[in-house]
Amino acid sequence: MIQKILFFIGLAISLSSCIAHKDIVYFQGENIKVNKIKEINNKPYRFQVDDVLYIDLKAPDEKLVVLFKNGNASQNMSNVSEGTTYFTGYTIDKQGFISIPYLQKINVLGYTTDEIAIKIKEGLGKYFINTDEIFVTVKLAGFKYTILGEVGSTGTKIIYQNSVNIIEAVANAGDINITGDKKNVEILRQNINGVQKYTLDLTSLEVFNSEVFFLQPNDIINVPPLKQKTYGTGTNGVQTLTTVISALSLITTTFLLIKNL
Repeated sequence: MIQKILFFIGLAISLSSCIAHKDIVYFQGENIKVNKIKEINNKPYRFQVDDVLYIDLKAPDEKLVVLFKNGNASQNMSNVSEGTTYFTGYTIDKQGFISIPYLQKINVLGYTTDEIAIKIKEGLGKYFINTDEIFVTVKLAGFKYTILGEVGSTGTKIIYQNSVNIIEAVANAGDINITGDKKNVEILRQNINGVQKYTLDLTSLEVFNSEVFFLQPNDIINVPPLKQKTYGTGTNGVQTLTTVISALSLITTTFLLIKNL
């Protein structure tokens, strides 16, 4: 009788400890029809304090703009590292300004790349009669975010592209572990109103319509564990069953030894 009771207890634990298929599969649901797709919230990014800008100037005669360049700013951004961009880029100070050689400080806090390019051209107008011949490139010098929790590789990541969505960020971190809660992926975002927390369900196809599907630089992503991880019985049916059988065998053996004393 005791063995039967232990068997049913073990079976119940095994069933409750297994991670369901629906909890680990991405993008479930019906196809999203064109007339139901919401406008994707991928608005131009407005720069914040401590962001690093990549700025390059080009002209028919390079000698005209070389004095306004910062170090090796014209090198290919695909071949540079985080350290390189820190020293050759333009960091926004606590007052929201950047300093370009021979130009006055330029306020870039809250402006987009296009708006900053216009400001730089206006500053160059003091030295050039016709600034139409000068081509100004302004980019974010690497998209930085931090990811924590149940992923393959945690830490601060940098992707060299203009925009990054949650899928790209997770993939860049080695994907979510089987013990990660894909239904409650948290995004923490700091702005002038404080820190805001958003929750995304990556198992649903509707995630593509989320207002925070596209990340912002310096976002923090947290992937919490599923409750099954705390049970310590395994991440799949075979592991769980093996653990439960081992535990029941130990309990049964201990009981028989005590009984025969």
